[in-house]
Amino acid sequence: MSDVNYKEITQKGLWSNNAALVQVLGLCPLLAVSSTVVNALGLGLATLLVLTTTNSAVSLIRSYVSDAVRLPAFVMIIASAVTCIELLMKAFTYELYQILGLFIPLIVTNCAVLGRADAFASKNKLIPSAVDGFMMGMGFLLVLVCVGAVRELLGTGHLFADMQLLFGESARSWQLNVFGESFPNVIFALLPPGAFIVVGFLIAGKNVIDAKLKARADAVKEQAAKGSKRVRTTGSVA
Repeated sequence: MSDVNYKEITQKGLWSNNAALVQVLGLCPLLAVSSTVVNALGLGLATLLVLTTTNSAVSLIRSYVSDAVRLPAFVMIIASAVTCIELLMKAFTYELYQILGLFIPLIVTNCAVLGRADAFASKNKLIPSAVDGFMMGMGFLLVLVCVGAVRELLGTGHLFADMQLLFGESARSWQLNVFGESFPNVIFALLPPGAFIVVGFLIAGKNVIDAKLKARADAVKEQAAKGSKRVRTTGSVA
């Protein structure tokens, strides 16, 4: 595809085709490890890197892989990228890697990663494919962080706890005690049912915003149609 609209790619990745809120893909790790911001951010960054790397690699080999082995080749690329990310996390954020556990290798099975490789990267050049992977990963990461922030805030009364697991000892002081010590922690928010409810509210909120934006756009079109006048010209030009 020669005419690539980067604004449209960005808008789709972050909002209109968001992997978690619209495609509803990758919910297993999203619901399982999003109990805190640091867990959500760690998994979200790993997924973003895998999506960007995979899309770039698939775009580079798209002309050399036949349809018969296309999907197996894509899976091998995804598995290789996930393995590299897993080794990096073991080397630099080992405690966080232990917390996330099996959900880092399970990125290989995330349908959003394979879906973008097959639907977009296999049909486009390197730069657009890399941008698409990055924006899709960023959209997934933002949803993860939002869910993690809400659950951590309701479940513990504070935000950004244990950020040193990802950013080093200098981030230990980033914790914010939002509601104070007297806050009655809503333990339900930290449990899997709480994750389902938070994600449900996010999806509902997005649908409400989309409906309002559509109604506003329709109103603008209707106003423009009413304000336009049909002009009829007669006569001849010498």
